[in-house]
Amino acid sequence: MTSTFRPAVLVLLAALAGPGSPTAILSAQTALPSTNTGEWPTYGGDLANTRYAPLDQIDATNFDNLEIAWRFKTDNLGPRPEFKLEGTPLMVGGVLYATAGTRRAVVALDADTGELLWVHGEPEGERAAASPRLLSGRGLAYWTDGPERRFERILYVTIGFRLVALDARTGQRVPDFGIDGRVDLKSAAVYGERRSIDLVTGEIGTHATPIVAGNVIIVGAAFRDAPAPRTHNNTKGLVQAFDAPTGERLWTFNTVPGPGEHGHDTWLNDSWGINGNNGVWTQISVDEELGLVYLPVETPSGDYYGGHRPGDNLFGESLVAVDLHTGERRWHFQLVHHPIWGFDMACAPILIDIVVAGRSIKAVAQPSKQAFLYVLDRETGEPVWPIEERPVPQGDVPGEWYSPTQPFPTRPPAYDRQGSSIDDLIDFTPELRAEAVELVSRYKLGPIFTPPVVSRAEGPIATLGLGAGSGGTNWPGGGYDPETRVVYVPSQSNFYSWELITPPDPGISDMRYVKGTATGGVGHGGLRDLNVRGLPLAKPPYGRLSAIDVDAGDILWQTPKGATPDRVKNHPALAGLEIPPTGETCAGLVGLLVTRSLVISGECSVHATVDGRRGAMLRAYDKVTGAEVGAVFMPAQQSGSPMTYTVDGRQYVVVAVGGGNYSGEYLAFALPK
Repeated sequence: MTSTFRPAVLVLLAALAGPGSPTAILSAQTALPSTNTGEWPTYGGDLANTRYAPLDQIDATNFDNLEIAWRFKTDNLGPRPEFKLEGTPLMVGGVLYATAGTRRAVVALDADTGELLWVHGEPEGERAAASPRLLSGRGLAYWTDGPERRFERILYVTIGFRLVALDARTGQRVPDFGIDGRVDLKSAAVYGERRSIDLVTGEIGTHATPIVAGNVIIVGAAFRDAPAPRTHNNTKGLVQAFDAPTGERLWTFNTVPGPGEHGHDTWLNDSWGINGNNGVWTQISVDEELGLVYLPVETPSGDYYGGHRPGDNLFGESLVAVDLHTGERRWHFQLVHHPIWGFDMACAPILIDIVVAGRSIKAVAQPSKQAFLYVLDRETGEPVWPIEERPVPQGDVPGEWYSPTQPFPTRPPAYDRQGSSIDDLIDFTPELRAEAVELVSRYKLGPIFTPPVVSRAEGPIATLGLGAGSGGTNWPGGGYDPETRVVYVPSQSNFYSWELITPPDPGISDMRYVKGTATGGVGHGGLRDLNVRGLPLAKPPYGRLSAIDVDAGDILWQTPKGATPDRVKNHPALAGLEIPPTGETCAGLVGLLVTRSLVISGECSVHATVDGRRGAMLRAYDKVTGAEVGAVFMPAQQSGSPMTYTVDGRQYVVVAVGGGNYSGEYLAFALPK
């Protein structure tokens, strides 16, 4: 069943539209949409996922003057209010398109006023209920047939893992796309040795958006979240491509390579058959000129134990470049061999054109949970600066297989802390440091890639490190200024514990369940909340914003990102102490926007503001210095990444907020008229 609401007045407007009306703007275009024309036609702003728009009406001199131009609450777009609205809208031709609500509805709004133009929903019953990735997702894709935009479509993936094509003007399904406007993405998914999954209950879905390059639609896949997915016979990761006009499947790329496929020999003992996951659950990037698609691949099953999958396990935690038109692998680079830390590639690769030692390079920059920015030649996959294979600590978990080395970039340097040591612990006072040292004495500490341990009552009870679900950069990723050739990336630095627990009835002799715990208040908590009198175990800064010169491979500046948490600011043990800005413990989970002069990014937690209100701030940072140059109040924390556009000469910044007890809402900020 499909439900579409369209105000009756729009039918009349279609015939009588005058210049400047939403319908006239939609139907009378003369150029392909881009951020250069004041639009925002794809999730990351462009196919390179730069999150950059060359707009400057809003700048350091007036950011504080921003006001809410319109707002759109999502409460009624589903059977219950949604508190995790992670969407980034598109804006094309004066119309803003977004996903919203617990049923993942699609809405079209007047970009100037926020007026609802149409809404589309796909009730999917049991199929949606069985999905590993629920709620509204992160957004949509847009396709048009050419500069004149005779045909315009909005494409999205439903909760139940169907690709749907909608007429951008009406919100109705396009009847000649797939079958009545839909393609069943589950039909190509398999488990084991290529056995088809159940089309209703089979585990596969996605939060991410499709991406469209020319007439090719590309869709990744995701599975159940950590910390404890099944270790055997999970659905296998795949990426699918379709023809935008017809919905015909063009190619499929298997991220767990089977017999005859490149990388199959990295699954020793024929272990590819029982393993799954290895999905591409985040955003994909495309270079149309090179005809390459860049796939950031996650961790195989299970996240922290790999004894049942000996070998390097391609294409786990790899960046893979495939041909846009055929899906054939062109090159790959594995960031982590035999992944057992959950350092899955969580965010979009950023395509950058740089000049290194006088040589122009088409490059790709990949932020990571391990706080490395991996920079590769995007034509060949070769590192721009040496990435060295270095020995790493080996573990003693029964049945586990360990890679003796891991890749370490030599430039740029890590942009946040890694591994764990006593020096990383809270140190506001000698007493707090002593308590922290005592607390971690039963844990295994060590450099990055110190492996998980089997939890023992006598110790160690877990491996402790800065990373995985609570470190580095998560799904929102970074941004890039193509004019100055600087990458901007948010990150966080909280402890995470890895502990392997043998189940009472393992069934398969070498199976291990694992649970991971974030200790900074975010991530996959549930085992224990490691803190010192309620304070984060790690010393600040908890969150950073970094600017990286990708011509030189140097960090230009770093600044604490977000407000000092109330639990730190108001803690009695810190009374009378001068506490410098700490940033937020969840800073790596908050996306950013780059404009001609600013980096714009909000806060990920609610706190008391200077005027006594509780909420969060949308902040602006100077791109050159990192200094905060403005902030405006939001009623809830930022939950989706911001975007910007212009309508009739007025610049808007739109961001999703929500969380806690505040249901999802899109806020549009602009300067007063």
